[in-house]
Amino acid sequence: MHKNREVILENGTSPAVLRPQELEAVYSISRAVAQAVNTDDALDEIIRLARPVFIFDNMVLYQVKSEDDFIPIYARAIGRGRSQEAGLVWGETTALEVIQKNQVVLKTEEAENLEDRTRLRISLGLPLNSGTEERSALVFIRFGGPSYKPDQIRLAEFIGSHVTQLLERDQLVQKIASLEAERRLDRLQEDFIATISHELLTPLGFIKGYATTLLRDDTTWDDTARAEFLTIIDEEADRLHELIDNLMDSSRLQAGTLRMSYQTVRLDTFLRDISMRARSRSENQKIELKLKTDNLRVPIDPARMAQVFDNLLINAAKYAPGEVVTITLLADQDQAHVIVEDSGPGIAEDHLKSLFKRFYRVPSNETTVRGTGLGLFICRQIVRAHGGDISVESQVNQGTKFHIHLPFQRNEEENQISFRESS
Repeated sequence: MHKNREVILENGTSPAVLRPQELEAVYSISRAVAQAVNTDDALDEIIRLARPVFIFDNMVLYQVKSEDDFIPIYARAIGRGRSQEAGLVWGETTALEVIQKNQVVLKTEEAENLEDRTRLRISLGLPLNSGTEERSALVFIRFGGPSYKPDQIRLAEFIGSHVTQLLERDQLVQKIASLEAERRLDRLQEDFIATISHELLTPLGFIKGYATTLLRDDTTWDDTARAEFLTIIDEEADRLHELIDNLMDSSRLQAGTLRMSYQTVRLDTFLRDISMRARSRSENQKIELKLKTDNLRVPIDPARMAQVFDNLLINAAKYAPGEVVTITLLADQDQAHVIVEDSGPGIAEDHLKSLFKRFYRVPSNETTVRGTGLGLFICRQIVRAHGGDISVESQVNQGTKFHIHLPFQRNEEENQISFRESS
């Protein structure tokens, strides 16, 4: 049971003049707000500066989220009753009246079931009217009296005006960040459409061109030419299928819906199979295996992990044609460590940090090298889905090394994790 006494004050009606000590506090608060980087830190500083000249025990900042919902976005207990702060009233009724009436509210509540000084609670609530539609209320709570005097209310209004500036700036920063995020998203979408359109149209152009050529009535083709044209059509159709698969995988990875089917496999045997498949795919690719340990077993999805190594070997064939690719297998404490290394042209350092991002491609003067920039992004997410990681080291003209670490034991909780892009 509480006994309530309430006073509604009109904003700006107090004739009180600030004393020198109070003016100094207000100027210090103004500087703190101007220099603030973090809103909570700035509010902490406001409390530190204000409390020596304006005694209060709790300060709470409420913000309206909807017509029937307002929540505290900042609260501090700094004086009496701090040891009981979990059970204290934090000025909700005062804040509600301030927000509803848009006026300063002075409220006194007396709890009959308490014996200490926290029994008497005097709340001073101030509306914070910013230039935006968002409404807020600042509540100062004092336990045990005395009540707030007119000059203290005037000082609280000065403090409230600075908190308003802080909130306005925070809202402006959030709005700018939101606009920047939208702009970045628009740019990414434009880049995505341009990249994908080009990559899809290229194989389609080959398929359409050679199919149209074969169907011409005014020309006949010998078996050798016909076989060559059909081979090109077949290869470009495979490439189109690969592009669509990569797009689908990328979409599933972003949505966190790409599922894994784990099996425990011998990694040395698995890498031998990978290298044999790569040689059959490209007769000119030279692969050297350095399996430092055998019978090394890891839980993996064989199809998805094969996708990782196939991508690395295909990239090596593209960017370091004719060079030997070395695959090394090591045991590294509780992880298997696989190194895929080539002695090709290497990658400049400023490109390495972006290498695993979606749609990122290292600029190249080689016009015959094609790709969407999805391969390495998919590789990293698949490896991370296995609880491992993939990294790269490279120097221009000295080749490139990809390091893959895979744990010997898999955490069951990793079976369905988020595959969203991360740094």
